[in-house]
Amino acid sequence: MDTVGWHAQRRARKEAHHFSEIQRGPDGRYLPVEEIDPLPDGSGRAQAGSFGIPRSSSPTPDALPIPPEYFTDKPVQNASASHSIEQLAPGSSGVSLAHMPAVERSRAQRLPRMEPHLQLMVGPLLRYDTVDENGLWRGAALIVTADSGSFYEPFPVLTYQWDPEEIARPSPSMRGSYPGCDIGPHPADPHATAMAGPSAQLPDINEAYFGDYKGKGNTRDDQTQHVTGQEIYVYSGNGGTFTFWRFPIQIQLGLNEICIKYRINGGMQLAFFVPARHQNMRWAAHSCNGFSAGVNPDDFRGPGFKSGYDPMWIDLLRKHVERPFHVLVGGGDQLYCDSLTREPEIQEWILAKPSMKKKFPLTGEIVSCIDRFFFNHYCSSFRMGAFARANSSIPMLNMCDDHDLIDGFGSYPEELQHSPVFKHMGVRGYFFYLLFQCFINPLHDNLDDRAGKHMFKSLILGAQGPYVGLPSHSFLSYLGPDVHILMLDCRAERKRSQVCSEFEYQKAFERIRYLPSDVKHLVVQLGIPIAYPRMVFLEAALDSKLNPLIALGRSGTAAFSSFVNKFNADAELLDDLNDHWTAKCHKKERNWFIQQMQGIARMKSLRISFLSGDVHCAAVGVLKTLVRSNGGKNNRTIDVPPETDYRYMINVVTSAIVNTPPPNGVIAMVSTLATKTHRTLHHAETDEAMLPIFTKEPNGNHRLQNKYIMGRRNWCAVSCDPETQELEFDIRVEMEKGVGVSFGYPVRSPPPKWFPGT
Repeated sequence: MDTVGWHAQRRARKEAHHFSEIQRGPDGRYLPVEEIDPLPDGSGRAQAGSFGIPRSSSPTPDALPIPPEYFTDKPVQNASASHSIEQLAPGSSGVSLAHMPAVERSRAQRLPRMEPHLQLMVGPLLRYDTVDENGLWRGAALIVTADSGSFYEPFPVLTYQWDPEEIARPSPSMRGSYPGCDIGPHPADPHATAMAGPSAQLPDINEAYFGDYKGKGNTRDDQTQHVTGQEIYVYSGNGGTFTFWRFPIQIQLGLNEICIKYRINGGMQLAFFVPARHQNMRWAAHSCNGFSAGVNPDDFRGPGFKSGYDPMWIDLLRKHVERPFHVLVGGGDQLYCDSLTREPEIQEWILAKPSMKKKFPLTGEIVSCIDRFFFNHYCSSFRMGAFARANSSIPMLNMCDDHDLIDGFGSYPEELQHSPVFKHMGVRGYFFYLLFQCFINPLHDNLDDRAGKHMFKSLILGAQGPYVGLPSHSFLSYLGPDVHILMLDCRAERKRSQVCSEFEYQKAFERIRYLPSDVKHLVVQLGIPIAYPRMVFLEAALDSKLNPLIALGRSGTAAFSSFVNKFNADAELLDDLNDHWTAKCHKKERNWFIQQMQGIARMKSLRISFLSGDVHCAAVGVLKTLVRSNGGKNNRTIDVPPETDYRYMINVVTSAIVNTPPPNGVIAMVSTLATKTHRTLHHAETDEAMLPIFTKEPNGNHRLQNKYIMGRRNWCAVSCDPETQELEFDIRVEMEKGVGVSFGYPVRSPPPKWFPGT
């Protein structure tokens, strides 16, 4: 929910005015707001001029920062050593690079080169699909290459290897002055050094990612696979053509958790982890990986960081070093595409009156501009800083929300949604979401999700989306023998009167019914919370034609222009409120969906938990069996223990890993509403409430008020307790703005303790 405060709104208005002043280059073409260079190859940065590409105005993939002193758990033992600027040789025992002979100095820092050479625009990116019934891990890698600087004879090859007898990972040691957080170089930043403090060493790339973990080191036992890239799409722009290469990855799971090392065309080696055959996965969940219009990223950049985007990603990666995550679950808004409205070709449409927008022609220039923006914005965002390290070392599993397309898409009136320009934004936004985040080109991969017909076995295709031109893409993936996750696509089929079609629901329900009987937990990822405080009064006020603030905003009064959106001059927050499951237009569908999930939980003896993002704060809602009086002489209430209550479903809300929290006044309002009793499902014997899990501040101080909502940046670490079979959601909340250190608020979902159908 994009409530960013008055100062940010004022800054956003100024920025919008600046970008409305259209400029053309010497060749007569519009000057794009965002276009980027190819990645460096280690021998110097590619020249933008050779591609006709100006420098990007977006944050660049800078070297990762050295954490400031307050990251340490122990005092620095040797102050002079910890502040030394001399870099140590990889694999050395304290030998400074500056003291080595030139030949050895060069060899120690030489970067692996791809052969044949590939000029990368972004990648490698990793995606997780599922594990099949034979224990075969399935996923893929993706790169995008600039054709003019790459050689495709032969086609690119991904080589990955692992030792199936690899011993279990030991506990990481802490080197240098700071906790283990060496995350090393990346193709976007090949000269980056370790991030473990000024005095730490970087022995090799595996240690850079995984501390001291090396496995057995017996290469004779290694399994090696070579996969030729599949050419799945070619983007053509003013800078030339760019090819998307997909590499399917399949790994037979074994007795041990193993490290998979991979490289493309013999280039830089990267790695990720897969679990043992009968091990439940550890995974991290996040959402809202970007800043709303008008928010200054530098306000969230703590000491030692190059970007306000990085601190919480550094925190996540540090936890990954301690105990590797097997999957990175993106709950929506993996990037913010709202800046599409700043592109020069769009300005005439943006400045037109709402009545003119509905029939504004979709010109060839606008079509090219929209594709150019999505291509460049994805390349820029997915190769940037700490997030680039995460998406190349933890396989992603993503779902779509509005900012992956454009703010509020699907929740506006029909006439705007069907207008040529606005609809095309959603059509191409969804296409590029599938391409970059799911590694799917629906024009290349057939639209058939029957067994054996599609590369990704977890795919569930729904009905044709009313505005995106494609069916919805949901995914049901294995996260261990006890846990599965349903990524329910709540955006592709969305409209004002619907979140998902009945067809999409029924296909998802049917797939769930075929889950193995020993599965205990099903996590349902919904972009927007389903058990969350209502804001009915605000929805009614913003939707009212009598609201004087909205009327002044529509009249063009400068001080009130931020109260209306730039698309159809409705109230600015109305699309956010209409997005919510608890909005009046979705309330009936929400209640039906919850009851359907209750029926599935009861019949399959399956604990269902919801996971959501969107609202830029952390919270936990709960649905449970309604407590009623027994009507007897003592008139006692009868409570159902959570472990035997099939209606007991928590809704963990984790948002945002990057974006700013709402203003304090909004947090206070939502917190007050969190205590309100809702009777909307009492007829179905279901009660709902918010859990008061935030009883302390991250610094340990007691919270006297507001124990239901946490207005700080956050992400969530999820694991299944092998002893109790409880699913733990550990919400990691930023301790101080921009410091990159979190405090955990764990909440547990119990395993089911009822017989199927009872």
